[in-house]
Amino acid sequence: MKNQYIIPIFVPHLGCPNDCIFCNQKSISGQTKMITKKDVKKIIEDYLKNLRDEDSYKEVAFFGGSFTGIDMKVQEELLSAAYEYIQEKKIDSIRISTRPDYINKEILKMLKKYKVETIELGVQSANDYILKRSNRGHKFEDVKKASKLIRWYGFKLGHQMMVGLPESTRIDEINTAKALIKLKPKMVRIYPVLVIKNTKLEEEYKNGEYEPITVTQAVETCKELIAMFIKKKIDVIRIGLQNTDTITDPEEDASEVVAGPYHPAFRQLVESAMWYDAVVSKIKKLNVKVKEVEVTINPIDVNNVIGHKKENVHKLKDIYDVDLIVKQDEAIKQGKSKIEITKTYNDFLDE
Repeated sequence: MKNQYIIPIFVPHLGCPNDCIFCNQKSISGQTKMITKKDVKKIIEDYLKNLRDEDSYKEVAFFGGSFTGIDMKVQEELLSAAYEYIQEKKIDSIRISTRPDYINKEILKMLKKYKVETIELGVQSANDYILKRSNRGHKFEDVKKASKLIRWYGFKLGHQMMVGLPESTRIDEINTAKALIKLKPKMVRIYPVLVIKNTKLEEEYKNGEYEPITVTQAVETCKELIAMFIKKKIDVIRIGLQNTDTITDPEEDASEVVAGPYHPAFRQLVESAMWYDAVVSKIKKLNVKVKEVEVTINPIDVNNVIGHKKENVHKLKDIYDVDLIVKQDEAIKQGKSKIEITKTYNDFLDE
């Protein structure tokens, strides 16, 4: 299977009809300049020039804003620039992200013309009250209609949802995941809400009207959502915003993040927590005090199993007095494991 290589092109706030309460695309993308056809070509050329794995699957991705809300002529101008590289077999596909209320048959036919393969919808929540509270400007019914149309036209469907929106609860977020699963996306992105500068949410936060969730709360909810998606074979392609020069620790002067569950390795925290739960579950099923557990995994999973800064190793030792031994085996698929209890407390006493 080829490695996938994304060439990101940001179109900050193009096509958005309103300002969502949490959103400042210029801060999130670190970009303020609007994109032209010439810019698209330059970005693609620069990425291809520095590409090491030439055999990888290469995809141009238009992120930010609401791509299909842009003037149709501008959409075609940007897409045609990327399409030239598909015709020359230098890239393999195009991906866009957009709003669910900016999808119709005319738009989808145009996207097909330029070989767009994947369409991601910013859903955020399945709860209409929370969507209204966040000033999204659409309802979940729009998500359902757009998702069905996208799949009907043969595109790969992606969904983006958020955790920690104003007045949203863990139950709301679980219900959102359930609602999205019914719409059969191929992939999802999960974004815990960060309070970004120059947003309505920053005003609410400073006025005491909004309290962001903690990193721990975000991890606990996200790991539950991921388990739901994995069970249905839906790929979770991102957890948390991409770290940039501006989306970084709120303590840093250049950071646009005011508050919220920011962590530089948020996905690792979530996946490590899931591995920890798997090991503890195995231990609890035994009617004996465990002293040592051995986990054999694919080398790719090593960092997640031991945890960020060896958190899982320390927690197992501190809470259960269990030593975690990690072994690597390339024959084991990524995400899979073999967990064995290698020493019990009785064995330890016998020694």
